Amino acid sequence: MTALLPAELAWYATGRFYRTNDGSLADYGYFLHLPLFDVPLFDGQPGETTAHFTFAATPFKSQAVTNGALSLGLDPIGEFSLYLQRQPAGNFDDPASFAQGECIATFRRASLVVGTTVAATLGTTAEPLMGDNVFSARLIASTPFEFGGLRHDVAYSLGQGVTQFGTAAVTPVVPPPPGYDLVLPFTGSAIALGRVG
Repeated sequence: MTALLPAELAWYATGRFYRTNDGSLADYGYFLHLPLFDVPLFDGQPGETTAHFTFAATPFKSQAVTNGALSLGLDPIGEFSLYLQRQPAGNFDDPASFAQGECIATFRRASLVVGTTVAATLGTTAEPLMGDNVFSARLIASTPFEFGGLRHDVAYSLGQGVTQFGTAAVTPVVPPPPGYDLVLPFTGSAIALGRVG
C-alpha cells in the first residue's frame, strides 16, 4: 500500500446527477483512477458496466440562488460511499446498481457545497453552458479489503479525505430512467487531504 501526500491526486471519477420527481438529488458513478496501485479498476474495456470501484451518494435536496448569469445550487452536508464490485454491475439506467458490492469507505462532505452553472446570452435568451463545484469530504469509515492479490485500505491511501473539483453538463440530453425527471453527467478529480501529524 502507498499513502498519498497532501494535495496529491487521489482519484478521477465520472458519473451522473439524478433528480427524482420529488426534487431529491443524488449522484452515482465509477472511478477512472484510484490510488490502488497494480489493481485492475475494470473488468474489460473501461465503462460503467465493467467498473470494479463505484460510488453512490445519500439523496439530498438542494436550494438555488441566482446572481445574473450564474445559477448557484446549494447542496447540504451529506454522505457518499465507495463500493468494490468484484463482479461489476453498474448501469446508468439503474442508479442503485452503483451501490452494490462491498462498501469500502464512506465520506461526509465537510460543508455546504456550492455548484455554479454559467449561462451565456444568445440573442434574447440565456443558455446554460456548463456547471462546476468544489467540495471537501472527510473520511468517516473505511473497511480494509483484499483485491488483485493485495490488501488495501482507503484510510491509509487517502488519509483524512479529499477535496474534489467537478464539472457537469447542464443541458439534459440523457433520458432519465423511471422515477427521475433529470439526469446530468459529470466528472470529478480529487486531491488527498493527507494525514494528521
